[in-house]
Amino acid sequence: MEIVNLIFVILFILYAFFIGLLIYGFSKIKLFQNTFTTSKTGFSVIIPFRNEASHLPDLLQSLSKLNYPKGLFEIILIDDHSTDNSAAIITHWHNENTAFRLTTLKNTRISNSPKKDAITTAIGVAKHPWIITTDADCEVRENWLFTFDNYIQNNAIEMIAGAVNFPSEDFLLSHFQQMDMLSLQGATIGSFGLNKAFMCNGANFGYTRKLFQELDGFNGNNHIASGDDVFLLQKAISEFPEKVGYLKSEEAIITTKTEKSWLGLFRQRVRWASKATAYQSLFSKGLAIVVFMTNASLIFGIVFMLLDWVYWTSLLHFFLIKFTIDFVLMYKTNKLLKMCMYSVIPSSLVYPFFSTAVALYSLVGNFEWKDRKFSA
Repeated sequence: MEIVNLIFVILFILYAFFIGLLIYGFSKIKLFQNTFTTSKTGFSVIIPFRNEASHLPDLLQSLSKLNYPKGLFEIILIDDHSTDNSAAIITHWHNENTAFRLTTLKNTRISNSPKKDAITTAIGVAKHPWIITTDADCEVRENWLFTFDNYIQNNAIEMIAGAVNFPSEDFLLSHFQQMDMLSLQGATIGSFGLNKAFMCNGANFGYTRKLFQELDGFNGNNHIASGDDVFLLQKAISEFPEKVGYLKSEEAIITTKTEKSWLGLFRQRVRWASKATAYQSLFSKGLAIVVFMTNASLIFGIVFMLLDWVYWTSLLHFFLIKFTIDFVLMYKTNKLLKMCMYSVIPSSLVYPFFSTAVALYSLVGNFEWKDRKFSA
């Protein structure tokens, strides 16, 4: 019993140390305020899509409200072999918004990653020096590009990661995803603050075409279906860390849709987790291992408690330590993202089981994405 308890103590000390570092790193990234009133940066907004007829109207409506000179940006939509009426929706929108420069392309498949292929295809025809990507199930804010432009004018950088949040909906699945997103975004911003960035979200990600070419694009990780964002970020951090920045601003937040079923959420998280084994930095690998072992230990702790290997009071203390440190990071992150935290306690109870299952399945299973199956 003493050995088991000692292992638990060491593990939770490591967990508190890693999350504490992320909290410190989060605080080091200052909230950005726009200072320039004249826009200068040209953006090519790239949006891959496949069968997104239910989401495209919201995205296009938000794009039509962008507060940015129309001559300084273009929208490139890449159709990844859709079988619904997505193309007709785009055509109808453009007919009513002819002032926008919009290009629709068919995806050219050259690798095992449809999204990376789509972005590469779009960059080949992009007219502006800055590439900025988002997803078809997202909505942008009015000053999204304006804030990116201000950040670029204030900083000598060539790659920018931005924040993503979920809308508030009144059911447990939605609240659980919000808590999960708070953790992910908190870890993302914290790692940038520690100068150990390893994660970002392609739904709000910008870089120069020049940097993309200097990094040889997605070459080296095309065999992995996802990761158009994190692998490009990790290549940039490895070769040009001084050119990478995080845009911590409410005006630049992208809102995306939640999954509508637990199975859909599980598949999405397996897809995300499948990239972790290819991470390069020791910090990211160490963090991933400690987080997995901590969540798994809470599950095994229940078994150990039934076997009288761990006192129930010790297990409760371990959970409270984890909950407290997690809550601090999520609370700080939510000051930026402003999502609902009503379900933080039940979500924290469910999360160890969910995340452990995702981590284990991502090592051995396959995942489905846009009606296609991929090896994890």
